[in-house]
Order: sequence, then structure tokens, then C-alpha cells
Amino acid sequence: MIQKKPTTPGAAPAGKPASGPKADTTIYGLRPIIEAIDGGVNIDKVFIQNGLSGALAGDLKGRIRDNNIPFQFVPVEKLNRLTRGNHQGVVALISPITYHQAMDLIPALAESEKVPFVLLLDHVTDVRNFGAIVRTAECTGVDAVIIPDHGTAQVGDDAVKTSSGALLRVPICREQNLKTVLNLARQCGMQVVAATEKGATDYLEVDYRKPTLLIMGAEETGISPELLKLADARAKLPILGQVQSLNVSVAAAVFMYEALRQRR
Repeated sequence: MIQKKPTTPGAAPAGKPASGPKADTTIYGLRPIIEAIDGGVNIDKVFIQNGLSGALAGDLKGRIRDNNIPFQFVPVEKLNRLTRGNHQGVVALISPITYHQAMDLIPALAESEKVPFVLLLDHVTDVRNFGAIVRTAECTGVDAVIIPDHGTAQVGDDAVKTSSGALLRVPICREQNLKTVLNLARQCGMQVVAATEKGATDYLEVDYRKPTLLIMGAEETGISPELLKLADARAKLPILGQVQSLNVSVAAAVFMYEALRQRR
């Protein structure tokens, strides 16, 4: 079933602290989640109890795979923290946004009159960083933000709030294979620019007036090597202090506003 909001926001039964996502953002139970998927509900992630088996569980797992929905096997204690209902070993988090398909969006942008600028976030996991980046993307006219379907920040209410609602305005694509996305972008005439402290090019030397896809990497590990190999340019920000890296949301803002400056 879909878990409803409590009468008082944040309320919980006596002796039981409120925890987990907001009550109106979860679905629990095998059949309700199957029906939600079949009904086109935008699901951000499904948590499945370790060792869950049975015909209905098999049906659910098949639908999850067929629809490329992120999932994670977890101990039952995790599910009990997400809901106090009879979850039957599965809890799904509802996404507040509708995802777009990069395979459709990128060619459409390439054929439009506007010179496209697309941002790809390679496993940025911090919700505040993610929300702040999308907020800046909306302010600077970025056409779309692409994220992987696993290992990324949860696109939930907290992310929408941090983005000041920008997540509801900027097209978000959740993709299984980021390498395929980069190859498509290059085929559509877009230059791929990787923001990395290991780059040989100053970020000011890049011509962002061209159709561009900018990659920003994870907070701790940066851009994955397989994506770096596909970049046409590796651009870095000047660092004069002893700290050798910037927060990813700050770095992304610098790149996006430089692109805006050049395009204006």
C-alpha cells in the first residue's frame, strides 16, 4: 500500500521516533509495488529484503529489471525503519519527478535551434550537492541533467527542497549506461568536457559556445576512468590554496556560469 501522511507532520507513535523518508513518499507490499510499476508511478528506488523469494517476489524483480528501476537488497531492519506497515519484504520510494530519456532528449536538443548545454553527474551522492547543482543548472539555462540509475543522490523531497524546486523544472535523465550517453552526445555533435583537477586545460580555455556536455564527478573519487577516456577536453579550475579540490556543487557552478558568460 501507499503510506499516507500522519495527521501531524513528523508525528510518530509514543516511544517510537519518526525515521526514514516522509510518509507519503513510500509504497510497501509486493502487489502494491507491482501495481504501481504497471501503472507508471515514478519510482526512485526499491529496497528488497535479503533472501526474499516466492512467485510474487519473482514477478516484482522482473518488473524492476524490465523498467530499469534502481534497487538494493537490504536487511529487514532497514525496511522496518522505512515503514511500520506490513511491507512483505519490499519498500519503494516514489520519485517526485518524471524522468526523461537521454536517448530521445539529446538528439532533439541537437536538432533544435538552441546550442545545447547538458550536465552529466557521475555518481554525485550527496543530496545537498545534487540539489544545489540542479538549482544552478536551472539558473544558468542548462538543458538537461543526466544521472546514473545506481549510486547517485536520492531524487526525493529533500533534493527538491535543496534545489528550490529546480528539480521540477530541469529535465532529469536517469540512465543505466553513461558511456552510451556520451557516445550519443558526440555522435550528435556535442563536445564532451570533463571537469577534473587532473586536466591539462584551464577551464577558461574551453569554448562553451559549442554544443557541450559537461561531466562533473563524484565528491570523493571524481570522474570514473571509463568516462574520462571519452572526454574531448579535460578542464581544471585553478587552485592556489593548500586544499586541492572544491566542493562539487561549487565547481559545477563555476563551470556553468563561465559557459553562460561566453554564450551571452
